[in-house]
Amino acid sequence: MKACIFDLDGTLTDTLDSLTYSVNETLKEMKLTPITSDECRNFVGNGARVLMEKSLGAAGEADGSRLDEAMEIYGRIFDANCTYLVKPYEGVEEMLAELKRRGTRLAVLSNKPHRQTVKVVEEIFGGEVFDCVQGQQEKIARKPDPEGIYCLLEALQADREECLYVGDSEVDIRTGKNAGVRTVGVAWGFRTREVLEDEGAETIIETPEELMEIR
Repeated sequence: MKACIFDLDGTLTDTLDSLTYSVNETLKEMKLTPITSDECRNFVGNGARVLMEKSLGAAGEADGSRLDEAMEIYGRIFDANCTYLVKPYEGVEEMLAELKRRGTRLAVLSNKPHRQTVKVVEEIFGGEVFDCVQGQQEKIARKPDPEGIYCLLEALQADREECLYVGDSEVDIRTGKNAGVRTVGVAWGFRTREVLEDEGAETIIETPEELMEIR
């Protein structure tokens, strides 16, 4: 494989604490009840707006009337706390180093807002590991739309047949299928193995090391 594109949250980094904290600080400022970590785990994957929409619903504000207010507050709070307690999953840094050693071009594709995606990647992994980092932007449709993968394939100068897409959620499995690239689900992230299997994941790995065995 010439290139490997990774999801970020739940795949490369454990960001659940930062997400839960930022959501709950937002709800606190709005005088609403907090959500649980497990609720947050289930709400992430489709971008910040969906995360806040579901969080408001769990807090008793399901009519959408305060969503824009929540997004403004969340954007401010999350920007300041997007790396709060964030850490790479065990074995991820070694996996990335080995892929780089093999000459594989690496990229990140996340539904997290672009600014925070870049901040997390650069703080946790530095600025030299990934050839491209792409978060959610207005000009590019968010996952599971395949547009983000197409943009990265062009930047990485790789064909679909030469690329792996790696992610931890049903959104990621759909994204890879929609883009026509071989897709690998990871069982250590925000979703269970059963969720990935139900979505039709053909390849699921239990540890980062197993990615090295895929040909």
